[in-house]
Amino acid sequence: MSDPFPERQNRIAALKEALDARIVILDGAAGTFIQGYDLDEAGYRGERFADWSCDIKGNNDILNLSRPEIIREMHEAYLRAGADIIETNTFSATTIAQGDYAMERLAYELNVEGAALARAAADAAASPARPRFVAGAIGPTNRTASISPDVNDPGKRNTDFDTLARAYGDAARGLLEGGADAILIETIFDTLNAKAAVFAVQETFDALGYDVPIMLSVTITDQSGRTLSGQTAEAFWNAMRHARPLSVGINCALGPDLMRPFVAELAGVADCFLSAYPNAGLPNAFGGYDETPESMTAHLSEWAQSGLLNIVGGCCGTTPAHIEAFAAAMDGLAPRVVAPRETAMRLSGLEPFALAG
Repeated sequence: MSDPFPERQNRIAALKEALDARIVILDGAAGTFIQGYDLDEAGYRGERFADWSCDIKGNNDILNLSRPEIIREMHEAYLRAGADIIETNTFSATTIAQGDYAMERLAYELNVEGAALARAAADAAASPARPRFVAGAIGPTNRTASISPDVNDPGKRNTDFDTLARAYGDAARGLLEGGADAILIETIFDTLNAKAAVFAVQETFDALGYDVPIMLSVTITDQSGRTLSGQTAEAFWNAMRHARPLSVGINCALGPDLMRPFVAELAGVADCFLSAYPNAGLPNAFGGYDETPESMTAHLSEWAQSGLLNIVGGCCGTTPAHIEAFAAAMDGLAPRVVAPRETAMRLSGLEPFALAG
């Protein structure tokens, strides 16, 4: 099958050129933007799902179908703020995650429409001198392949590799057929889940007959410097380097003050581009986020000046105002230089291990 978007490979080449030349700006939080509409149950349902059998309030991905004008407004706001890359509104658009709303059968359509909405907004904002790019977002699902949901039964699992791979594959196919320029596997808390996603995405490439870059973003859950499944940042990279991603990075969980050492750790070992999109701090007592555009920019500017960044954006709590501040601060700063590493056998459990060649 030929690529239904003949200009996609040109955009991918342009994205790689941009990453070589400057720090590229990613967008900010979708959930924070959507919460600004204060939608009630009817607001989520729209006309199409007015008679749905269960509550769907909080299913932000369904807005791709029920309230597409909101998602288009979100993309346009981040593009106006200076984002080079916008993410599709598909973080939970897998058959597994949509099972919470009895909407499993809609997962593929959610990804197609989510990518199409982002593609239309990116194309409208693009110019020959400033192309804009769409990253097809695939979240981790609400299941984990490595950790038992029952403290009394360590061997119990609520999903498995094959089930995850099928769900990720359906999502990836929809994102590609909707026009995404890259697949962003993000907020990775379990490396086995991420391996299932990479496997599924690469199988999808084989089935469709074309490919796009893969981008990876892990979440370090606390100041221990580990993922939920226990790996350090370097161990995670050793486990995932075989995917040959365009970029690897860290998002969510921590604010920029607490995330920095782990970004530096990953920047020191990854032989690909490096991304970072932190939360606007840790949630406060009211569930909000306290880091302002100015306070976050002070941190991220230092990261850039220290040579840590190729891609920067925002996660939970960030807004178009944050992205506008980041874009202004990164203008003219040199991107991180991707340096090759010496040849060695690199393995990982919870910790990294290297055996020099």
